[in-house]
Amino acid sequence: MVSSHFTFNYPTTRQEEQVDRYHGIEVSDPYRWLEDPDSEETRAWVAAQNQITFPYLAQIPARDSLKQRLTQLWDYEKYSVPFKEGDRYFYFKNDGLQNQSVLYTLESLDDTPKVLLDPNKFSEDGTIALAGLAVSENGKLIAYGLSTSGSDWVEWKVKNIETGEDLEDQIKWVKFSGASWTHDHQGFFYSRYDEPKEKTKLEDVNYFQKLYYHRLGTPQSEDQLIYDRPDQKEWGFNGSVTEDGRYLIISVWRGTDPKNLLFYKDLHNPESEVIELINEFEAHYSFIDRDGSIFWLQTDLDAPKGRVIAIDINNPQKNHWQELIPESEDTLQSVGVINNQFVVEYLKDAHSAIKIFNLEGSFIREVDLPGLGTVGGFDGKRYDTETFYVFTSFTTPSTIYRYDFLKQESTLFRQPQVDFNPDDYETTQVFYTSKDGTQIPMFITHKKGLSLDGNNPTYLYGYGGFGISLTPNFSVSNLVWMEMGGVYAVPNLRGGGEYGEQWHQAGMKLKKQTVFDDFIAAAEWLIEHHYTSSKKLAIGGGSNGGLLVGACMTQRPDLFAAVLPSVGVMDMIRFPQFTIGWAWCPEYGSPENEEEFKTLYAYSPLHNLKPGTSYPATMITTADHDDRVVPAHSFKFAAALQKCHQGANPVLIRIETKAGHGAGKPTAKIIEEVADKWAFLVDILNIT
Repeated sequence: MVSSHFTFNYPTTRQEEQVDRYHGIEVSDPYRWLEDPDSEETRAWVAAQNQITFPYLAQIPARDSLKQRLTQLWDYEKYSVPFKEGDRYFYFKNDGLQNQSVLYTLESLDDTPKVLLDPNKFSEDGTIALAGLAVSENGKLIAYGLSTSGSDWVEWKVKNIETGEDLEDQIKWVKFSGASWTHDHQGFFYSRYDEPKEKTKLEDVNYFQKLYYHRLGTPQSEDQLIYDRPDQKEWGFNGSVTEDGRYLIISVWRGTDPKNLLFYKDLHNPESEVIELINEFEAHYSFIDRDGSIFWLQTDLDAPKGRVIAIDINNPQKNHWQELIPESEDTLQSVGVINNQFVVEYLKDAHSAIKIFNLEGSFIREVDLPGLGTVGGFDGKRYDTETFYVFTSFTTPSTIYRYDFLKQESTLFRQPQVDFNPDDYETTQVFYTSKDGTQIPMFITHKKGLSLDGNNPTYLYGYGGFGISLTPNFSVSNLVWMEMGGVYAVPNLRGGGEYGEQWHQAGMKLKKQTVFDDFIAAAEWLIEHHYTSSKKLAIGGGSNGGLLVGACMTQRPDLFAAVLPSVGVMDMIRFPQFTIGWAWCPEYGSPENEEEFKTLYAYSPLHNLKPGTSYPATMITTADHDDRVVPAHSFKFAAALQKCHQGANPVLIRIETKAGHGAGKPTAKIIEEVADKWAFLVDILNIT
């Protein structure tokens, strides 16, 4: 039921004769010109689309009260997990409605915290965000990265923590890289790309990353090249210094493939070569710590759910490797060494468990957690006796705990005060059967006392890709949805990492259709069990999740009432042509490979819209500065959808300005966007 007095006169989008041949198949691309975000014609098109979308959203009666409630609920103190370097603690805090969280430092937990970095002062509208930080081992210097308008391009600076003064150092053209200090505090390692063309820096492909060392007080042009591979344009390098300062560990990545290489360099010998410890892309390897010449690594080699191994770098052949913590039924997420013990985070049916082992790999105990939810943190140094962690669930705002290893107990450190009663809501986990018989878990959260009459507005949210796990997480946005009587459902689709690398591989490349089948089966289960009906069911997802809902709406337009694809990958034929898109080929497959092209073409949302079809009400969301999934994906999909769609359902695109893929987006912009999304669903699903 759309606002009856609003008429949708979509702009006519110019079509051009653009046809490409792939493996003997002709692929039409009439909206190719929308790939140039800066052309006058594209800008005029963006303005024309926004002139339909924003006035429509503004006249929905519920929008103002939704924005008001979102703002009211959002206004609570939010803390990050504290961490320690040198004699200082550091943590982020947001007073409530600040556009960006502020970094504080203090010397003891009882001290008055001092503001170290306030990103809200970097720009008037909050669109310059902190995009990375690294504190020197003595706690006296901080390197920090800034991203403008949500771009992946990051510029790094250095600040003296004692005085609060910025040094003259300036590092540019960094992307997909952190920074790691040497223990003499004289400089840090980082990775960058060559300087791009200014006009096309948000679209051009990124190849040939290089690993550098920057010495404080010197210009970037004098930075020392540590490692590059001119013969391997797709390789990227993540350099990190070991806790004791002895070695530089270089993780070599290739696109989004979880398989990586592992090299190291002895920092005690400036002339030392980079040694290739793992030189085959056969599994994922993550350095944990070392004991003399023994390197401890987390890997999924011969263990899809993960294990911990030990390699003696003086005797590194595979037949000498030792297994310390074997693969278990649960999925190993991360490993650290604190209190001279392994602290291991597992996922058990998509919720967190923490187990402690000694350095020989023997199980000691499990850490009692506040409930079924998601844990982050448990960071620290090898001989620390304390750590901090955050616990959250669908009905628990992020709460910080301090864990004492000597007393083996958690104590509450920071608990947010949010204006709602968690006891009014409940979460259940169900397992449903997908098309091929596989059991898929799904979390369902809603107000207690829900009537299973098939009439509840339901928001089904998914991702299903890149080995990323969707675990219980608190969100003010979802709380407002549930306050209106909405059901929030999250299935753990294949393609994610909830059950390890096999679960991931079951939903990638030639098997990608499995992910869409899993999501469609979740929708059918919710309808079959009377949570909702097709006329009350909305689906949403962002990035790879935008692809997910775009594919599902083209395959089953009858199943959903509303679709919210956000910053989605919609053109599965040309995605490798832009910025870092080539890096997704290990996940999706490449259009240059005939078999993979046929799979991509069969589900590509842009290429599977059929003229004369009544599609669900759709609001596509994207941003003009997204240089991860360039806005051309959403622009072309919107143009094609408006051309093909037949019926009264609105098919709109909402284009944010001065924003990117999502990271660092100011609070004010997030609240506006969520208010628009929920207002759209209130109107479409006829929610009173």
